[in-house]
Amino acid sequence: MHDRLSKLLLLTLCLLPLAVQASGFAQLDRLAEKGFLISAEARLIDGGDDMLGSIEPERQLSPASVTKSYLAAAALDRWGPQHRFTTRLVSSARPDADGLLRGDLILDGGGDPALTTEDLWRLVQRLYQAGVRMVEGRLLVSQWRFGPVECITTDRCQARERSANAYSALLSSAGVNYGSWCVSVAPGAAPGDPARVTGCDSQAAILRIDNRVETRPDNSGTELRAERVTRDGHDMMMLSGQISTNARPRDIYRASSDPADQMAMTLRAMLDQAGIAVRDGADTTQAEPPAGANTLAAVEGKPLQELLLRVMNYSNNFMADTLALNLVETPRADLRLGGLAIEAFVAGILDHGPVTLFSGSGLTTENLTSAKGANALLASMFHRPSLFPSFVVTLQSPGNGVMRFIRRGSSTFQHHVMLKTGTLNQPVAVRATSGYFRTRSGRWGVFTVLVNGTGSTPYLSWSEVLDPLAVDLERMIDSH
Repeated sequence: MHDRLSKLLLLTLCLLPLAVQASGFAQLDRLAEKGFLISAEARLIDGGDDMLGSIEPERQLSPASVTKSYLAAAALDRWGPQHRFTTRLVSSARPDADGLLRGDLILDGGGDPALTTEDLWRLVQRLYQAGVRMVEGRLLVSQWRFGPVECITTDRCQARERSANAYSALLSSAGVNYGSWCVSVAPGAAPGDPARVTGCDSQAAILRIDNRVETRPDNSGTELRAERVTRDGHDMMMLSGQISTNARPRDIYRASSDPADQMAMTLRAMLDQAGIAVRDGADTTQAEPPAGANTLAAVEGKPLQELLLRVMNYSNNFMADTLALNLVETPRADLRLGGLAIEAFVAGILDHGPVTLFSGSGLTTENLTSAKGANALLASMFHRPSLFPSFVVTLQSPGNGVMRFIRRGSSTFQHHVMLKTGTLNQPVAVRATSGYFRTRSGRWGVFTVLVNGTGSTPYLSWSEVLDPLAVDLERMIDSH
């Protein structure tokens, strides 16, 4: 009896390493021992559904910005890669022979998530070509499709009063420059002089500036601090610090308090520069332009496949949520309706399982999915040859991607993997990544790893996730 128990114990001990290996994520699995919640899965998807590894693959966790993969797939499915959003200048009137427009000039915000001042300048030139020289009325910026959109995240709600970043930009179908102000800071003529501050796209800054940046001698170092605050209903950029006399100009981006109001101010300034006067000032409205309004000028944005490169590569939250809001077919959309539109698309993906989305960006902590579900999304796009090229190109290779923190691991991991990452730090740490890999024999695989902290787990660095994941994926790639 004693011998049999000894042999059984020995066999159990021998099998323990195999049990760990059986997950396929032997290195990554160690995070679970520290109290982190994990959902992970890796499998092959071409000519057979071979499971290579899994850890609680159906567990619902926050995907953070991996949500943007869902948004990209839903947008491609709805519109196709070559879709463009159009921004128009319309009016119930037409200019007379003297260039006088007897009525309001209305910007019909078309929901273009990447509309910039360059596009606005082209729009203004086309208005000039149409013969308009004077608007005997108002400039109205219409955000009738959506905006102002209710803020449901802390950073965005705070941005209505102040912001020290650009990623918390508020949302509108009539936004410009990703909902952020940009100012350029250059050294003054001599040490001790205040820095020279202009708009990034104009000689004079369009918003108010409180400039407390001092010019210092050559090679003194440049340290700039910037915060956009709202006072008496007006945005102001608060600048402080120092800049060396031999430093290059620095561009600083901060979220505006009201993207439609930012559009009105920016467009009014451009009309002035083009010699088109507006008699009664500029304002914003939620009213749809009159049904019979005449289109005086229009500009088309970049194709969707180009927009998605920016959304995914730079994890642009303004663009992602704007696209999600565009998916809603009725006016006055909010972020939850955008999430529901993506959920409706996901409902058609075989074997996906539950998904909950309160935004297209992933900033909302209520977003939930599983590794199995995210892989089902990736597999479904792989099997759509008309969309897959435009989808897969939005993912980054660790060895060549724009985000430096993913440049780690062996050469195998760096050059056989394409991925999207997601990061949140509040209320708990979230590190998520999802994408494709190619094995040594050329087979295609998908993987998703969602790691969520809890109230009792410490801060989680990316190295703690990517380094073990790189080892585990390298093993899978080399063995197939």
